[in-house]
Amino acid sequence: MGLPPTLEQIIESFSRFPGIGKKTAQRLSLHVMKSDKEFIYQFAKALMDAKDKIAYCHQCHNYAEDDLCLICADNSRDISTICVVEEPSDILLFEKTGYHGMYHVLNGVLSPLDGIGPDDLNIDSLLDRLNDVEEVIIATNTSIEGDTTALYISKLLSDKNIKITRLARGIPVGGHLEFVDDATLSRSISERVSVK
Repeated sequence: MGLPPTLEQIIESFSRFPGIGKKTAQRLSLHVMKSDKEFIYQFAKALMDAKDKIAYCHQCHNYAEDDLCLICADNSRDISTICVVEEPSDILLFEKTGYHGMYHVLNGVLSPLDGIGPDDLNIDSLLDRLNDVEEVIIATNTSIEGDTTALYISKLLSDKNIKITRLARGIPVGGHLEFVDDATLSRSISERVSVK
């Protein structure tokens, strides 16, 4: 391709990120070459600092620089509700909704075909956190693995005096019925809500 091997290595490194194809990796790499040297050093240092300083929260397993993440350390949060998510990145999505409860990160989903069982997820630590909890919201993806994980957790919690909920599923806001798949439409009709 006519590029120096060092630049090819940068392109290869960028292309390993999710959602980054070869062309985007090339653009990012060429942008690095045009960028100020000080900026690139600061960027590289920020990446190294992130790997050195960030670990997992001892309570909810979110990303944290201390024993507790910023959410678990926030005394204004509603401790009576825990939203169970698959990955720390899911927390960012729920924070945009105005949800103000606590979280628990499973760090994956049950997937027997991939050799991921209950012991590989942060389920035991969830069970240890239920003292003052009134509701557990299971917010796993609507995949087979996500649904299996939600069912497994709900069965574990069934004997506890806790409300167990799952995220609603259905027609997206602004969606047209003609473009909705059969499974989503079926779920929407069976999980319909009262308007009066």
